[in-house]
Amino acid sequence: MESQGVRKILVCANETVGGRALIEAVKRHAQKGPISVFVCCPQNEPKHGYVVYDETVREAAENRLKTTLAQLHTEGIEATGAVLGPDPYGAIMDCVADFNPDEIIISTHPATRSGWLRRDLITRVRDSTGLPVEHVVVDLDLDRQESTRTLVVANQTAGGEPLFGLLRGKAAEKPHTFVVILPQSGPDLGDPNARLAALLERLHGEGFEAIGQVVHPDPFTAIQNALQFYAVDEIVISTFPATRSGWLRSDLVERVRASTSLPVEHVVVSEAQAAEMTA
Repeated sequence: MESQGVRKILVCANETVGGRALIEAVKRHAQKGPISVFVCCPQNEPKHGYVVYDETVREAAENRLKTTLAQLHTEGIEATGAVLGPDPYGAIMDCVADFNPDEIIISTHPATRSGWLRRDLITRVRDSTGLPVEHVVVDLDLDRQESTRTLVVANQTAGGEPLFGLLRGKAAEKPHTFVVILPQSGPDLGDPNARLAALLERLHGEGFEAIGQVVHPDPFTAIQNALQFYAVDEIVISTFPATRSGWLRSDLVERVRASTSLPVEHVVVSEAQAAEMTA
C-alpha cells in the first residue's frame, strides 16, 4: 500500500481528537519516515434530551477536526480529514476503502469512560481490516493540567471590551483555548455569524487559540449541547446589564451553575461597550 516510501496512516478519533497523546503518537510515526495522515472524526451522538440541530453537531465535530489538523500541520505533518457519521466502525471501514491506509490509529478515552472500547472497536477493526491498529488512550484530564479550555457564551456583547479583557487576562495567566458559541438571534439583532467572526479574528490576532460556532437560539440548551461536544474546563457567560438582559431575566447564569460542576463566570458588557466594537 505504500507509495514512493510514504506511509498512509488513518487516524480515528472523536472527543479525543487533538489530545496530546494522539498528536505525540502521530509524531512518532512521522519520525520513522514520511507519512500522509487522514483524520476520521465521527460525529457525537447527543446525550441530553435537549434540542440539537444536525448542523450544530456537525460543525462542532468540524471544529475539533480543524484544531487537530492545525496541530499536525504545525508539526510539519501532511494531514487531511473529514467528519463522518456517528458509528465509528462504519466510518473507519469507509475510510479504509477510500484512503487505503497502511496503518490505523484509534484514539479513545480511558476504558472507564470509552463507549468505543465497550463496543470492542479496536478488535473489530483489527480483525476486519488485517491492518496494524494502534490504540492511543487520551486522558483529557491530564491535558487540562497544561492548558485550559474555556467555553465563552455571548451574543450581542461578543467582542465588548469587558469580555475581551477577561479572556486576555486568562490567556496571560495560563495557556488557553477558547470555544466561543453565539446562540442564533432574530434578524433585528444583526448577524451573529459576523459577530462571531469579528471576535475570533480579534482573538487570533492576539495569538490566542480559538474556535467557535453559531448555535441553538436558547442559550441554556446551547450551553448544554456545547458541554457534550467540547471538553471544557470553565464557562464564561457575557450579558448586558440586568435591566437590559433577557438572559439574566431568565436566570441563565444561575441555571447553568446549577446544572454543572464547572466554574461559571459572568461578565457584564454595557450597550455602549458592545456598540463600540461594531461601530
